[in-house]
Amino acid sequence: MDADDRYYEQDRAEMRALVPAGARRVLEVGCGAGTFGAALKASGVGEVWGVEPSDASRRAEQVLDRVIAGTVDEAIPQLPGGHFDWIVFNDVLEHLVDPEQCLRELLPKLAPGGGFIASIPNLRYYKVLRDLVLKGEFEYVEHGVMDRTHLRFFTPKSVARMWDRLGCEVLEKRALNTRRRPWLRALSWMTLGATEDIRSPQFGWRVRPRT
Repeated sequence: MDADDRYYEQDRAEMRALVPAGARRVLEVGCGAGTFGAALKASGVGEVWGVEPSDASRRAEQVLDRVIAGTVDEAIPQLPGGHFDWIVFNDVLEHLVDPEQCLRELLPKLAPGGGFIASIPNLRYYKVLRDLVLKGEFEYVEHGVMDRTHLRFFTPKSVARMWDRLGCEVLEKRALNTRRRPWLRALSWMTLGATEDIRSPQFGWRVRPRT
């Protein structure tokens, strides 16, 4: 399996943990080859849709209930209103020109009580800060927070403000792939938790519109 296959076939177990038990209909935007969605179906989710602009959509069609081959902007008019319990973005929002507008247009596609689940890179990650502050570097790379295909950058606070502007309440915020180096823990303790978020390159979010 080459690097492209691995990229499109991640099952993202840490993000599946954010999908509540009892979810019936899930849409994954940027579903790749459908590995994440297939795992959801195996865990009991009845219906999983995907949106995927790459050729991996053909593989996703074999394991998901429906796949729209195209960008999310192209897919939105094809999605049924009030249908999905959860709409999932696994490291996708940062690739969009206007992620907030995309989310706004997807709000009517949520079923009552439904919401969004997203993993979003954290620009305050300590390695990014180290390179910027100590080395004066802001270089794009192949993968990670500074992926060269990222169009938007977020911190946990800016993400929280985005959800608020969309009229959503945060049900769960989860640090992902947190580094456990002792000096990072000590720094968090010395700053009374103000630097705790720099330990994590991503955060997972589960939110829903306020009633």
